[in-house]
Amino acid sequence: MLDVKGIDVTYGRAKVLHDVSLQLNQGEMVFIVGRNGAGKTTLLRTISGLMKPSKGSIAYNGEDTHGLSSAKLAQKGVRYVAQDKRVFSHLTVRDNIELAAYAAGEDMSTAIQRVTSIYPKLNDLMDNKAGGLSGGEREILLIGRALVGNPRLFLIDEPTEGLAAIVMEDIFRILSQMKENNVSAVIVEQNLSTVNRLADRVYIMKEGKIIREISEKSEMADTKELESHL
Repeated sequence: MLDVKGIDVTYGRAKVLHDVSLQLNQGEMVFIVGRNGAGKTTLLRTISGLMKPSKGSIAYNGEDTHGLSSAKLAQKGVRYVAQDKRVFSHLTVRDNIELAAYAAGEDMSTAIQRVTSIYPKLNDLMDNKAGGLSGGEREILLIGRALVGNPRLFLIDEPTEGLAAIVMEDIFRILSQMKENNVSAVIVEQNLSTVNRLADRVYIMKEGKIIREISEKSEMADTKELESHL
């Protein structure tokens, strides 16, 4: 589904990603771990079309994405959930979902059903301003909005960052449900419990490079190496 080959990405004269390659198969959940500044967010933004590599290639479903905007990739089924938990704060939860439905060309009732199926409590918050939601509820709304239109590839950046343990379990449950539905996703995550329980493969990033790929569950369960890179 996704084939990233040898990409470099620069900010001005500073190179942020160095010869990065990764692959994602249909129905896989692949996690990326690494310290702040390792280049994880830049990698997701580049795959989503928000940034352009200066070298290398990215193919989605066999199609080279060079020249495709983030909006065009979204139309093709790629959804990027950013780290900042930024919703349309002045609009209601319902309005946020309606905007996603309009962009995806999906009817409102189906869109609401998709979002509330992952977190039924949102049914009681539909007429609340999204800016008044908790950090966890905003993250859930963002993931729910990304589900609208039944996309094929998710790019999710730090979904549990800054959340209380009980809310992190809600996020884990939602990601588990997505995995059961054979959703394909690349997820940046620092919570190793979530990584260990959900990952099909793990990529470790350091200083803009992928330094290791882990595909064996036994190696994921031994968190010492992963912890050394956080």
